[in-house]
Amino acid sequence: MAEFRFGEGKISGALSVTLGTIGFGAVLCLLYPSLLTTPDMRAVYPMDLVRALIQLVLALAFALGLLNVILGWRRSMGIAGMALATLATLLGGSQVEIQTPLDETRYIGLDWFILNLLVLSLVFVPMEQLFGRLREQKIFRKGWRTDLAHFFASHVMVQVTVLLTMIPAALFFRWLLNADFQAVVASQPIVLQAVVAMVLADLFAYGSHRLFHSVPLLWRFHAIHHSSEELDWLASSRLHLFDIIVTRAVAFVPLYVMGFAPAALYPYLIFASIQGIFIHSNLRFRFGALRFVLVTPQFHHWHHTAQSEALDRNFAIHLPLIDWIFGTYYLPKDVWPERYGIEGNPVPSGYHNQLVYPFTGHQKD
Repeated sequence: MAEFRFGEGKISGALSVTLGTIGFGAVLCLLYPSLLTTPDMRAVYPMDLVRALIQLVLALAFALGLLNVILGWRRSMGIAGMALATLATLLGGSQVEIQTPLDETRYIGLDWFILNLLVLSLVFVPMEQLFGRLREQKIFRKGWRTDLAHFFASHVMVQVTVLLTMIPAALFFRWLLNADFQAVVASQPIVLQAVVAMVLADLFAYGSHRLFHSVPLLWRFHAIHHSSEELDWLASSRLHLFDIIVTRAVAFVPLYVMGFAPAALYPYLIFASIQGIFIHSNLRFRFGALRFVLVTPQFHHWHHTAQSEALDRNFAIHLPLIDWIFGTYYLPKDVWPERYGIEGNPVPSGYHNQLVYPFTGHQKD
């Protein structure tokens, strides 16, 4: 049976509460920019366009909420969407004046969360519905609320995670820095630097990833990521904060020591962020020969399977060649996993339960 049918009110109700939440959050960002917005992003926002989008989002949230109430399916969703849109409007809506000067030190990245959620959902949700490998998998599938909470936590705490990622490299690997060597590296063609950065980061990430699977203490944290029984773009966010910080810190070490130019690192970091989401997505594309060059959804889905033949395989994030070299490559032709997750489902549901699970759960057998 289809998850959504036109005329039932499900679509309008879901969209109303989603857009109402996004619009309300955006207005809060205008009211408290020093606390809720990312300093690096403030200078690049086209504010006239941003204000117009906020106004559109609030209007759609109210209109769709009213439609939901009329159609009669779970009117509470439509009422909630209208209430959020109304409250945001009463607070000033899209015309809130930004108070300056802005504090550049401590912040919560609510704007980063809203922007990512809006863009990624607009891209991946339609793609997965049109080209999904599991066409019967729902948009609001099992565990989506938990994954949304992980998504929220990792994005609003962007300052904390970035600092905790960089500090270990600065503390423990400063002795490896060589200004002359870094100058030579930074003088190389930007494309070459970006490729080398990807290879080095993936090699270090491979080692870290494999340790998280083989060391019982580390597995307690990483098991949370593997507890998803259905994969889509949002499932990529199900990661314990300790897992995020350690994995990124390890991958950051070679980039920090080598001294790559920012013009090479930024494109790589954007690519890495997008690919990390893409390889978890529920997309059935085969990619031809490209699947032997770059990690694809099929390759990474086998890493998440609960089937014994592929356990502890496919650790690379970008380059399957690394798994082939170290003997952990597994990619049967045109075959996808039938089951995901962990046998016995030891990891509890719910963000807070998963946050404390590593300190109370059982070790990997």
